[in-house]
Amino acid sequence: MGDWYVVGSIPIDFFFVSEAGAHNAVETYTLNPDGSIDTQYRFRQDSFDGPLKTFNPTAFVHNRETNAEWRMQFVWPFKSAYLIVHVDDDYSETIIGVPDRQFVWIMTRRPDISDATYAALLERVAAAGYDTSEVVRIPHAWPEAESSQQ
Repeated sequence: MGDWYVVGSIPIDFFFVSEAGAHNAVETYTLNPDGSIDTQYRFRQDSFDGPLKTFNPTAFVHNRETNAEWRMQFVWPFKSAYLIVHVDDDYSETIIGVPDRQFVWIMTRRPDISDATYAALLERVAAAGYDTSEVVRIPHAWPEAESSQQ
């Protein structure tokens, strides 16, 4: 749960959801008493001062044995499958994908990861079968006080 900086992705760009040109992308998860998860995905479009885009799907843990398969509902009654491809032991980085490997998101708890860390995460994305040539690194520029509270 909490805030995750989206530092790379194969961006979705169709219908009502487009994350092409995302800057300062952050996804926030909040667990509800019923076990569903409020999700807020927000970013600036095309520049750091571009229009703010926000999506608020509801997530549901689909596989309660592993907690690694979720469903996201952007529009009722449809739910899309999402997979937790990787999460490190201290929950500082994660990779979220979809079963057909068309989309993937690399997320970290801080926006200022090193190039070496990003490269290692890209290797994990490739090992999971995603096309890393389609992955776009998402730019982040946060004032220190703001990034520690996002």
